[in-house]
This record gives sequence, C-alpha cells and structure tokens, in this order.
Amino acid sequence: MSLGNMSILIISSSPHKYGNVRLTSEACKRIAEYLEGVRAIVLDVYDFDIKPCKGCVSEDVNQCRLPCIYEDDMKRLYEVIEKSDGMVFVSPIYWYNIPGPLKNFIDRLTVFENAIFIEGRSRLEGKVAGFIAIGNDTGAVALIQNLMAVLNSMGVAIPPWALAYHESEEPVIENKSFMLDVANVVRGVVTMIKALKGVERPAYWYRADNEYLEQVTQIFQQIHKEFSIQRTLKNSSPQHL
Repeated sequence: MSLGNMSILIISSSPHKYGNVRLTSEACKRIAEYLEGVRAIVLDVYDFDIKPCKGCVSEDVNQCRLPCIYEDDMKRLYEVIEKSDGMVFVSPIYWYNIPGPLKNFIDRLTVFENAIFIEGRSRLEGKVAGFIAIGNDTGAVALIQNLMAVLNSMGVAIPPWALAYHESEEPVIENKSFMLDVANVVRGVVTMIKALKGVERPAYWYRADNEYLEQVTQIFQQIHKEFSIQRTLKNSSPQHL
C-alpha cells in the first residue's frame, strides 16, 4: 500500500474560527501532508449537526447498529471515519474535559464499537488516534486520559508520543516544545498506521532535530499569518462596520 492511499482525520472542536485550536488543527493537516506524506482532512464538530446519543445500547445491545436512528450529519461522517486510517483529536479544555459537541461525536461512535456484538468486530478496531489539548488553564492531562481510555476501549490503537498539550494564555506559536510535540503526535499516528499495515517498520518515532522543528515552526507561523489576514478581512467586511 502506498502512502497516498492512507488518510487521517483531524477532529477539531472549537467555535473560534481563528483561535489556537483551529490553528493547531490546520497545522496537523499540513504536517501530515507535507512532512509525513499522507492525506488529511480537518473536520470541526462545531460545523456539523450532531445530536446527542440516545443510548440505545443500554436498553438492547442489538438496537445499537447502523444505520443510526438519527438523521443528522453523523450519517455522512460515519462514512468518512470508516474510510480513514486514523484520527487526531484537537480539543480546547472545558473544565478538565472536552466541549459538548465533541462529546456528542464520540458518544455517537458507540455504534462502531458495538459492531462487536452485531458483526463480530468493532469498526474502529485497528484505527490509530492521537490527542491534543489546548487551554488557558490546567486540565489537559485529565482531558487526554479520558479520551485515551474511551477510544482505546472502542478498539483504537494509541501509539507512542500520542499526546500534546498547551496550558497557557500565550499563542501556541510562542511554544516551540508544544509545536514539536504536535508534529510528533501526527508523526506517531502516521508511523503506527504504517507499522500496522506492514508498510514500514520505523527506526525511531519522535523527531526533535533542528530541521524538523524549523519546518514545523514555519507551518505554524504561515497559518498564523493566513488567519490574521482572514480575521482582518472578516472584521472589515460591510456587515462588521
């Protein structure tokens, strides 16, 4: 299998179009494509209609199956998720946890996990995930460990170096160690996918060389510049005057 056939999803979850979470999500996409050679798609859960899970499985395990009872955007997101090889979750910190729309998204993945009892295998089994948390205050580790426990319990593989977090009021582009960790979350997910598919056995996982850091920093800075221009244009449009 060529790398061109591999793809990952960047699951973003912020209502702020030009904030740290969106910036980091776009950086993950470009790192995946430009530095790691796989296709990546950014999906922000705030852009979709995702209803809360009804919990059919708690009444009858056989009721929790595809197609889901809800006619909302998860219907097409299920198809996108199933075609992907992995996911990187990028979340703001909401009181030591994830925001509501992301919780809805993850709860609705229960139908994939419950396929164990319907089809004999979780539809998430063998996919790979990484986790990034961003906030002005503490709570990142609590958020990430919760996501790790849930996704791993659904059958998702978690590679080495699978987490990064930024707990500061500073812009993420001021935090070089965070940017490097973000890149290695993406790299770790891609490397695990390669290993599971037998495409490549990695000599090492984490990159911390100056060349890689410079490439990653340039990606973040370029996106920050683009977002600044877009924000200025938006604020100067007639509807904001």
